[in-house]
Amino acid sequence: MPGENLSRDEARERAALLSVDGYDVSLDVRSAVGDRDPESKAPRTFRSVTTIRFRCAEPGAGSFVDLIAPSVTAVSLNGKDLDPSEVFDGSRITLEDLAADNELVVDAQCAYSRTGEGLHRFVDPEDGEVYLYTQYEPADSRRVFANFEQPDLKAPFRFEVRAPEEWTVWSNGTGELVDGVWKFAETKPISTYITCVVAGPYHYVTDSYARTFADGTTLEIPLGAMCRKGLAPYFDADDVFLVTKQGLDFFHDHFDYPYPFGKYDQAFVPEYNLGAMENPGLVTFREEFIFRGKVTRAAYEGRANVVLHEMAHMWFGDLVTMEWWDDLWLKESFADFMGAFSLVGATRFKNGWITFANRRKAWAYRADQLPSTHPITADIHDLQDAKLNFDGITYAKGASVLKQLVAYVGQDAFLEGARRYFKRHAYGNTRLGDLLSVLEETSGRDMGTWARSWLQTAGVNSLTPQVLLDAEGRIDELAVVQEAAESHPELRPHRVAAGLYRRGADGALERYARAEADVDGPRTIVTELAGADAPELVLVNDDDLTFCKTRFDATSLATLRSALGTMTDPLARALCWSALWNMTRDALLPARDFVDLVLRFAGRESDIGVLQMLHAWANSSLVHYTDPAWRPTGERLLAEGALRELRAAEPGSEQQLAWARFFASTASGEQDFSLLRGLLEGTEKVEGLAVDQELRWTFLEPLAAHGVADEAMLAAELARDDTASGKRHQVRALAARPSQAVKAQAWAQVVESDALSNALVEATIAGFTQSSQRELLAPYTEKYFAAIERVWQERSIQIGMDVVRGLFPGLQQSQATLDATDAWLAAHEEAAPALRRLVLEARDDLARGLRGQACDAAASTD
Repeated sequence: MPGENLSRDEARERAALLSVDGYDVSLDVRSAVGDRDPESKAPRTFRSVTTIRFRCAEPGAGSFVDLIAPSVTAVSLNGKDLDPSEVFDGSRITLEDLAADNELVVDAQCAYSRTGEGLHRFVDPEDGEVYLYTQYEPADSRRVFANFEQPDLKAPFRFEVRAPEEWTVWSNGTGELVDGVWKFAETKPISTYITCVVAGPYHYVTDSYARTFADGTTLEIPLGAMCRKGLAPYFDADDVFLVTKQGLDFFHDHFDYPYPFGKYDQAFVPEYNLGAMENPGLVTFREEFIFRGKVTRAAYEGRANVVLHEMAHMWFGDLVTMEWWDDLWLKESFADFMGAFSLVGATRFKNGWITFANRRKAWAYRADQLPSTHPITADIHDLQDAKLNFDGITYAKGASVLKQLVAYVGQDAFLEGARRYFKRHAYGNTRLGDLLSVLEETSGRDMGTWARSWLQTAGVNSLTPQVLLDAEGRIDELAVVQEAAESHPELRPHRVAAGLYRRGADGALERYARAEADVDGPRTIVTELAGADAPELVLVNDDDLTFCKTRFDATSLATLRSALGTMTDPLARALCWSALWNMTRDALLPARDFVDLVLRFAGRESDIGVLQMLHAWANSSLVHYTDPAWRPTGERLLAEGALRELRAAEPGSEQQLAWARFFASTASGEQDFSLLRGLLEGTEKVEGLAVDQELRWTFLEPLAAHGVADEAMLAAELARDDTASGKRHQVRALAARPSQAVKAQAWAQVVESDALSNALVEATIAGFTQSSQRELLAPYTEKYFAAIERVWQERSIQIGMDVVRGLFPGLQQSQATLDATDAWLAAHEEAAPALRRLVLEARDDLARGLRGQACDAAASTD
């Protein structure tokens, strides 16, 4: 529908015309339970009645309100009834002849969602219970109630909800049950996309937080955490509350602005598309953050980071909100930075910056080299553009740049700027200039040049050391050479630390000299290091101060090939691994060499998060970047290496668990499959390895993908784990089986039907695409390009994104697939820009993989 994709120009015009004084929203979700005609094609609906009070700057003018609903029962504007058939087109209600002060009432039948967009309805297969939650960003609250769906038309909201008697209902404000209706306190002025309702028989745990300020006043915040009843036995709410309280202390210490939204509930909900969402007073998370089996410390760290990321949004995003999605970074970059900053400063996870350097920045480096790369301050024309801009640039690159900004202006000036920003713009909307102006005030620096280089240009620079030695073997000159891609030639100012490393008497590779320098232009000399002893390794972005791709000179690369595992500093080691991975992706290091480095040195990695990232990169190397002729050898070597490390790991350790999961992902021979099956059946044992239910499914997927586990075996496992989580695992494993009929069925379920929920679409796609089944999947290249435009037009944007990304024939690594992609792009120049962007990104990944394979093949002849 044309009206669904609100444009920036339309939003600006409406914001100039209207001011919103408040919403009263009444929802009746009693229809969520109970049987209905199984033959009915109509969606299950709920009643939504919305009253909006708003002003118009030009009486007599016209505008529109947003609503996506199967039907509208009644519309009243200023007491006058309007004919829904005349004013409602499926996504907008036309409003004409507005008064200075207006009251609009819309009574509609809205549809429950099965895609995680709007009011999502989930039926738990374990006990038949129904659970509801909302998810809106960027623009799906209009699927639940009529509103002005743009971030800069903030208003207070009052919600009331009628629900089944045995249910509890939560919203942004504090609620109480009055005469069978849940009524919620009015919110502060907030944007539509962060309103929220959660309803159902959730398991709910409470706690409280108190803070006494310097003036003697005390802030008390009721805390709550909830999940499905089926997950209650696994719910470690105490740890969630611990991190929550540590975060609230940290942000109150640094922001000097009391948490403004009353209570703080955190809901862990099923079939969630995102990691989490910062709804004030009612944050929602994917329920996978409740761990049904043993996980590594990295999983707990990841959850804590997300808890703190969302909490930072209470100030950056909820209290002060971007005017339009162009400045999405104003909340996401800050929350990503603050997540790591507070993780290290307030919790037990003191290695948070290592995870940031190794994992988050890898996401950013990839995104910034795609053809769709964009400045951190993006040019967002419409809502489809906005949906796709929740990416590695807006989050992780933006956070990396903020980390450098802290080094540039100083932490005190940065935080004082944040404090002034909150107080100056509380409950309002901002643009880039509003932030820069307070930072100029607090730092005394001109922020314009910095912003132009880092926020308003795209692309990632490479920094390479050049070392010249004198006759005595000391450094005569150490220079840092900066390069940029031809497509994005901007050279930027970088504040870097150059570290010099050498092996000591014990063989450990350690830093013996360090100097900070401002790199600007194509070549910068680091004068402070002249006269130092000759290094075995130069790390040009030591301590990870800037956002760049680190390169090595020949001596440094040779040192890493022989001694990477002896490097004692975990952050420096993680930076070297990241640099080597970037070189592999850039076809500068043969993929088999990266695999060899993992096989030789990953077993010595002490940081469990880095180890798990190395496992993921090694798998990616094998699937995408190795010469196909060498791939079977690589598969065997990785499986052998993984099993060797699994048996060598300390019994019961998290390293053992990580290697067990990696072994399952690399298993490729009969002996591997026999061991996995034996571990499942109890006839084989690895000392200390507890094969819990989650690990059982991890072992079953490769067995299914290689034809060892059949449908009956997977059905038996589901009977053992007849839960929502078990169902997702089973669906994925079923789609992984190596059969033409299986692939045809999976394709039809995802592409030709909308019967599956978002979570089962995701599971089916993940199972469908198996690296070991390239020949079996080859016929789907043509089918993919024939289907994607229709899928994009007919399905929700979330499902469209899942299908277009997940089913792209990226495993058909050939020039023919590139040609087919180019032919589709050439024939569909008028297709939705967001759809073309997804296809262009997938094409770029494919082309990059082919370049990597050529590099790897050349290594076999060296």
